[in-house]
Amino acid sequence: MNFIISRLEKHQAFFEKISKNIYLMAIKDGFLAAMPIILFSSVFILLANIPTLIGMNVPTDLINWFNKIYSYTMGFVGLYVSGTTAKALTGSMNHRIKGGKFINSTSTMMAAMCGFMLLAIGTTKSGAYLGTYFGTEGILSAFVAAFATVNIYKFCVERDITIKMPKEVPGTISQNFRDIFPFAFSVLACAIVDVIVRATLHVPFSALIATLIQPLFKGADSYAGLALIEFLIPMFWFLGIHGPSVVKPAFEAALYGNTTANLALFKGGHFPVHALTENFLNFVGELGGTGATFVVPLIFIFLMRSKQLKAIGKASVIPVMFAVNEPLLFGAPIILNPYFFIPFVLTPMINVLIGKLFIDLLHMNGFMYILSWALPGPIGAFMDTNFQPISLLLMVVLLVLDTLIYLPFCRAYDATLVEKEAQVDAQEAAGAVASASVTTTTDTPNPVVENTNETVETTDTSATVNDSSVSQRLAREVKVLVLCAGGGTSEQLANALTAAAKKYKEPIVASAGAYGSHHDILPNYDMVVLAPQVRTYYDDLKSDTDRLGIKLVATKGQQYIALTRDPEKALNFVLENLKGTDFTK
Repeated sequence: MNFIISRLEKHQAFFEKISKNIYLMAIKDGFLAAMPIILFSSVFILLANIPTLIGMNVPTDLINWFNKIYSYTMGFVGLYVSGTTAKALTGSMNHRIKGGKFINSTSTMMAAMCGFMLLAIGTTKSGAYLGTYFGTEGILSAFVAAFATVNIYKFCVERDITIKMPKEVPGTISQNFRDIFPFAFSVLACAIVDVIVRATLHVPFSALIATLIQPLFKGADSYAGLALIEFLIPMFWFLGIHGPSVVKPAFEAALYGNTTANLALFKGGHFPVHALTENFLNFVGELGGTGATFVVPLIFIFLMRSKQLKAIGKASVIPVMFAVNEPLLFGAPIILNPYFFIPFVLTPMINVLIGKLFIDLLHMNGFMYILSWALPGPIGAFMDTNFQPISLLLMVVLLVLDTLIYLPFCRAYDATLVEKEAQVDAQEAAGAVASASVTTTTDTPNPVVENTNETVETTDTSATVNDSSVSQRLAREVKVLVLCAGGGTSEQLANALTAAAKKYKEPIVASAGAYGSHHDILPNYDMVVLAPQVRTYYDDLKSDTDRLGIKLVATKGQQYIALTRDPEKALNFVLENLKGTDFTK
């Protein structure tokens, strides 16, 4: 076991390099920015389909209205993602351009969306747009348009290929002229590619890419492919690297494309056969978060003897039900803990294999809706299969098997902690006996009563001192942004900090965010706290925070979890890191 861990740790720098690849980050951040569209549209596709399922008689016009909202949101997600991906990549490129030059992210968004239209969208003989590739089917064209656009912009900006205006011209007008050449080159590049592909192969660029990588999609939707995906995601997380950010971008088009295909099959009266979908991985492979940890807090609470594990279980059980399992990963800890490597990577693999068996052999519907990843797995699976009862049977089977897989490893780890806790208790007991002996020989009569009173008075005084040390130490308002990978644990820390600031009347405003979606809001804050899972981005973010005069602080695993649980400790952490700044009195 230790040999495996040492081998993985040896290549940790390489894995971190992959997770920080600006193109993979742009894909992740581009989808994250489009997530409100995706989640909003999912509500209306459910409203259009659920009433029929439960026998409700809904007017056809209302159903058509629901479908229209879905079509004009999710149906154009490829177009939207081309813009958001270009914007995310522009932010990363701007970090790498020297000499005070920068790329205009608004201009790259528009250019990428124009390029997407040229690469992905065809027209009828009458000139009407064909809607085939506006949605998830055109996502690969969205990525190509975004990547080509930003790199062409970078080339032009670095070499001053632009129209320079006199200094008397207002800056906003000058910027528009500076963007003309890179905008034109980007759009023309996509147009030329489109002409070449259509002239030689008679298909739009989107169809070409889909055709070329179709074998990859088929391989990924196989038992071996699903198992490989759900091995790599937890393996990276085990090293402290956000696994979905590394692995999922390579299959993003398949994940969403197969979801759309399943829904189309279902509406057409056919069986939705595809297993490889975004929510299949979320609700089955990552049941309770990466590592399929849904059952682990319950194991800790009811079957373990260690005080530490019972406390971690109680603190993490609710977040884990909603797929926010960082309190468990860093609190137990599971990350880089040799006791948990095997169940952490094995359980998700078994889950997806059994889930695919249910689809192939028992005719459980493939997942056909795009729902929030934060839904509890059993509820999400039930909804995503269009409320098939067999999906609940799958959840029962998975929860039982996951418990059987994790239990022996939890017990082995629990035994070591129980032994350590017994040693600590023995040392504390010995110290208490020694203290009592000294008190008996030196105190006046009625030592028990006097010591009890002194203890109470000391405790009360200590509480007052602590309150005083915390309160009223800031001279002006401080806005704190907590960043994690998906916005889950950052919300917990922001809430803890807000509660303590309110209690002690400190002028602190705390907000939570996900790394990658922070670029636009960053200038609005005075301090940024990085969660452990995005700690690897510290150097990249520091260039921005230094330029904006923002205090940047990175946290470690146990420290971060402790801060989320203790509002006063969270407040003191912020105050300590603000010492010596103009925010303190």
